[in-house]
Amino acid sequence: MTHMSHPYILVVGLGKSGIAMARFLKKRGNSVVITDSDPNMKKKAKALEKMGITTEIGPHNATTFDRARMIIASPGIPLDMPHLKRAAQRKIPIRGELDVAAEQIKVPVVAVTGTNGKTTVTTLIDLLLKSSHTAVFTGGNIGVPLTRYFDEDVPATVVVAEVSSFQLDTAMAFKPHVAVLLNITPDHMDRYSSFAAYAGSKWSIFAHQDKNDVAILGSSLSTYKKEIQALKATPFFIRPAHETPPENGAHIQEKSIRFYTRGKQMAGKLLISKIRIKGKHNLENIAASALAALCMGTPMADIEQIVYHFPGLEHRMEFSGYVNGIPYYNDSKATNPDAVIKAVSCFKNLILIMGGKEKNTDFSSLKSSVTSRVKHLILMGEAANNIQKALRGSCDITQVGTMASAVALARTLARKNDTVMLSPACASFDMYSSYGHRGDDFKHQIKQLTMP
Repeated sequence: MTHMSHPYILVVGLGKSGIAMARFLKKRGNSVVITDSDPNMKKKAKALEKMGITTEIGPHNATTFDRARMIIASPGIPLDMPHLKRAAQRKIPIRGELDVAAEQIKVPVVAVTGTNGKTTVTTLIDLLLKSSHTAVFTGGNIGVPLTRYFDEDVPATVVVAEVSSFQLDTAMAFKPHVAVLLNITPDHMDRYSSFAAYAGSKWSIFAHQDKNDVAILGSSLSTYKKEIQALKATPFFIRPAHETPPENGAHIQEKSIRFYTRGKQMAGKLLISKIRIKGKHNLENIAASALAALCMGTPMADIEQIVYHFPGLEHRMEFSGYVNGIPYYNDSKATNPDAVIKAVSCFKNLILIMGGKEKNTDFSSLKSSVTSRVKHLILMGEAANNIQKALRGSCDITQVGTMASAVALARTLARKNDTVMLSPACASFDMYSSYGHRGDDFKHQIKQLTMP
């Protein structure tokens, strides 16, 4: 590229959010440069050049970074990248799409983060708020860039945002009215220097809230005493049956989830027998979603109607069919051990398919669950050897090369009262383009087995 003589904003990454951000900035009269080291991005770059956006495809140029007046880093870009570290040293502001878009959004934002359950809760909050005839825009890490909010013909009156730790890392002033933190368990250890750094990223969702805002906290977060004490927003706690009901929050009892929003005065309840989706972790997801909706003014009657009919999401403990009378479940979205532990707890006599791309993960935390509930572990992908080392002795283990082989082996192993589940504990990018692609392949192989 020919270096521009006037100040410009540099967007790093030609992914979905990077392209949306470049267009957003250009429409508002900014000079914009977008860069990506992947040579396969040239076709996308040409479309942006027609809008007057300067593109730089190939090895990153230090001068391009040094001359920017601001840098917008896409979520997948590591902040320890040398050019970004140099820019930070030169006091060039480094921000993210979440920060820039949310700064321009003038309606209440409900934001959801956590290691697991984000998309389920974000989707359910979207449905709950829409049930009370609120115009809702839902985006963020769920796959729709937040800048698309500004393309709506009739702007929404509330925004629901799924937020990842990567997005929070570049959010300098993000201030959601309702912020939900579901849980924190080890993940993305290939990106963060320590678990404490990863946890700190998650807790930063509350950093800019004030006393008029709401912080909803999952039950496993009660050990974070210092962080809870530092909250400026009103906290709403989710608590299990063996703990006392919270003053504000949700109490998950044996037969119902009870909600308290006005100092131990019950705002309503949901009957667990009427909830369709499996797993204790999903009761917590429902509790968090309903609390967020209650805080936004959704009537309890509407919440009941939506929750009791909610079937869950694709690739999340999704029932995928029977083979010879044996149920098969697709849990491809389970990309870390904690998600697998929660899924495995719903079954016994399990034939479990695991494996995928490494994320510097410690798989030893799975040993107790696998030992008590898994009959046979089928491993595939880049992480197979490390998983086998971590779980050796817990059950019978076989490694295979493909999903077709994994599903075929599961069929030969399964007996009456068994269950087969794909729950990988790993990312998918060693063999697939996404967890959805992996889950679709699993379901395709099941169909192949049931074809006449």
